[in-house]
Amino acid sequence: MSGELEDFDKVLVFDFGAQYAQLIARRVREAHVFSQIVPRDTTAAEAAGHEPTAIILSGGPASVYAEDAYDVDSAIFELGVPVLGICYGHQLLAHGMGGVVDRRESGEYGKADLTAEIEGSVLFSELPEEQPVWMSHGDSVVKAPPGFQTTAWTDGSPVAAMEDPSRHLYGVQFHPEVAHTPRGQELLKRFLYDAAGARPTWTHVSIIERAVESIREQVGDRKVICGLSGGVDSAVAAALVHKAVGDQLTCVFIDHGLLRYGEAEQVVETFDRSFHMNLIHVEAGERFVGALRGVTDPERKRKIIGETFIRVFEEVAADLKDVDLLVQGTLYPDIIESGTKDAAKIKSHHNVGGLPDDMQFELVEPLRDLFKDEVRAVGEELGLPDEIVWRQPFPGPGLAIRIIGEVTEERLEILRAADHIITEEVRRAGLYRDLWQSFGVLAAIRTVGVQGDERTYAHPLILRAVTSDDAMTADWARLPFDVLERISSRVINEVDGINRVTYDISSKPPATIEWE
Repeated sequence: MSGELEDFDKVLVFDFGAQYAQLIARRVREAHVFSQIVPRDTTAAEAAGHEPTAIILSGGPASVYAEDAYDVDSAIFELGVPVLGICYGHQLLAHGMGGVVDRRESGEYGKADLTAEIEGSVLFSELPEEQPVWMSHGDSVVKAPPGFQTTAWTDGSPVAAMEDPSRHLYGVQFHPEVAHTPRGQELLKRFLYDAAGARPTWTHVSIIERAVESIREQVGDRKVICGLSGGVDSAVAAALVHKAVGDQLTCVFIDHGLLRYGEAEQVVETFDRSFHMNLIHVEAGERFVGALRGVTDPERKRKIIGETFIRVFEEVAADLKDVDLLVQGTLYPDIIESGTKDAAKIKSHHNVGGLPDDMQFELVEPLRDLFKDEVRAVGEELGLPDEIVWRQPFPGPGLAIRIIGEVTEERLEILRAADHIITEEVRRAGLYRDLWQSFGVLAAIRTVGVQGDERTYAHPLILRAVTSDDAMTADWARLPFDVLERISSRVINEVDGINRVTYDISSKPPATIEWE
């Protein structure tokens, strides 16, 4: 960061994998402190170059004694910067400072009852002596390093927390960042505010200021083009870039024929008529569906849609002349799910893995470090309407990856009608904002049914509804039976081509939210 933004305190979160780092970073930001994720092999000198207010070592899947164990530059502990180790990071800190980490007879997974030594503790100040925490580890710290005080323990962890305030070093075996540790956020605040002296000045307004400054630095006096998809991510990205560079931005809304009911009309209304942005509306449904003809593999669908998007953008940009910047609404979870050094690739994402290698655009991605809740807050601050800000996440490839099998116009119309009924009934029940996503999946198979006195042979619809905070994990929603009944009845009676509705009760992990 530069200019006035240098005044913000920064917490470096060392990423040891397993997606813990992202959740920790999110919790730090919820405490209004700026966080930045860095690779686990960042050296002490590199870390010092960031001028951090504090450092957090994340959890991870490894053992400190494994042959290929992830290590950390021990000089980090000598920087004088407050350090908090969490789970694997706790064990790294103990191991590196002369403590003992050992494999216990049995691991400790799930809920555990923690006893804390409140007297003299920085982390547990004003917290109860007894509290539930969430554990996930096989190894345990069995002896704290010299100079450390053991400040908490459980039946399975003799040193569940340790502190050395004189050297500003702290460690906890449990996961304060997860919701299953009810007082975890309070503990993180104790570390951020009391141990590290961080100032809670990272707000939605400051996020916008930082993004606007970064966009202006990258764009300069060049022209930039933004692809609007109809979702909140691309909408907020467009609004940010427009705030930064005004009429240098041209928005391109490509109606690929894979959108939900009424979305195309709403996008045009919002950005052309309400925000008065330069908007080019391209109707390209036939082109996309034609490119997908005969394709059933989900990865190929994503690649085809991503490449077709870019080719259309290139054609529009050629007409505009001298445009080489493309705005995308990529979020941090998109980056993680597309694969990083320590997080396995789950699937390619339209904004990340689906782009062709010979793409002619330089990307502008003002949201790539943000989580969905931050994006929505920024959208509200920028004045976007609620129906866009609070629209449930929608994948870039649209309904194409909610059709299991070949994408055809007929199947798109069937799914679009069914999905509209799902949204209507979820809204009618007052559940829309409570759910992360709720949608239908159409399987390109047929099942036997009976309607009236006739045998039918039609598609099944899979209903999917999940709750989540950030899409990193998700649980299937316990929708009321009367809501499920109304959805099923309406879909079967009102949508030709569907004679059966099923409900997906899988969580993430092991499943993903989308089916493809």
